[in-house]
Amino acid sequence: MFRALWIEKTEAGQQACRLAELPESSLPSGDVTVQVAYSTLNYKDALAITGRAPVVRQFPMVPGIDLAGTVLSSDDARWQPGQAVLVNGWGLGEVHWGGLAQRARVRADWLLPLPAGLTAWDAMALGTAGYTAALCVLALEAHWAAQGVQPGSGDVLVTGAAGGVGSVAVALLARAGHRVVASTGRPQEQAYLRSLGAAEVIDRAQLAAAGKPLQKERWIGVVDAVGSHTLANACASTRYGGAVAACGLAQGMDFPATVAPFILRGVTLYGIDSVMAPQPRRQAAWARLARDLEPAMLQAMSRTIGLGEAPAAAAQVLAGQVLGRLVVDVNA
Repeated sequence: MFRALWIEKTEAGQQACRLAELPESSLPSGDVTVQVAYSTLNYKDALAITGRAPVVRQFPMVPGIDLAGTVLSSDDARWQPGQAVLVNGWGLGEVHWGGLAQRARVRADWLLPLPAGLTAWDAMALGTAGYTAALCVLALEAHWAAQGVQPGSGDVLVTGAAGGVGSVAVALLARAGHRVVASTGRPQEQAYLRSLGAAEVIDRAQLAAAGKPLQKERWIGVVDAVGSHTLANACASTRYGGAVAACGLAQGMDFPATVAPFILRGVTLYGIDSVMAPQPRRQAAWARLARDLEPAMLQAMSRTIGLGEAPAAAAQVLAGQVLGRLVVDVNA
């Protein structure tokens, strides 16, 4: 038997989440069985647990889009018992049982070896949020390299900066030598954001309302985890030839923008998908995280909760009350 968060539909058709004891025989099909050590609580996990959005597409479901642990058994020669591994995305917690459990069974092609220098806790302190931030930064850096843009040549905006994606993006960009401007709705977290490397902190209200199609040029690049008017305003104020990496929708899925920044200033908008990204891109992102983020910084931006605490914490995530990252110890 193993413990897991269990999402099911009630007789009334409502979604309900509870802590359950499940037999190992109930695990879904897959090539590799993993003893999970840690998972995370991402924004998408919070939506799934609370039922606030139709994230879960099959019931019953074990949520959790991330996991890190060790291989218990494998039908694939690439993975051996005792090997430290991690998984992000691939439909975990949506169409395939996820990581908020003590056991998981997944496809061999989904696994990555735990990067050298990272513990299972470290990997989940980063999780999909950190990995997505790294994908954003890598996309911007490839764009800047093609344009001949050097670190320090202009401001880089990070929206939703006090959240998981934003925190890691601020840290990675600052470490690379960029002047980072952090946008947040939590001005009380200014000291936290500056500790990650932000040179300036602005109120999200400056970006959150409808704005002009073209605004004063400021950003050489943007990491946006918010969407809606915030993304539109970020594009409208990006400098000629700059780039915006969009990866989230905390404000909304809409994009109330015009083509003006793209055809008059040559701004490029990159869509960043973390769920189905190919393995080479994943490996590059995780290598960057392992290289550039110190364990002490991960400790500063993360806290650990037990599996049973995840449902209550999910509501806090959606209310914007969680700073940085939540690591879930599935055995606590």
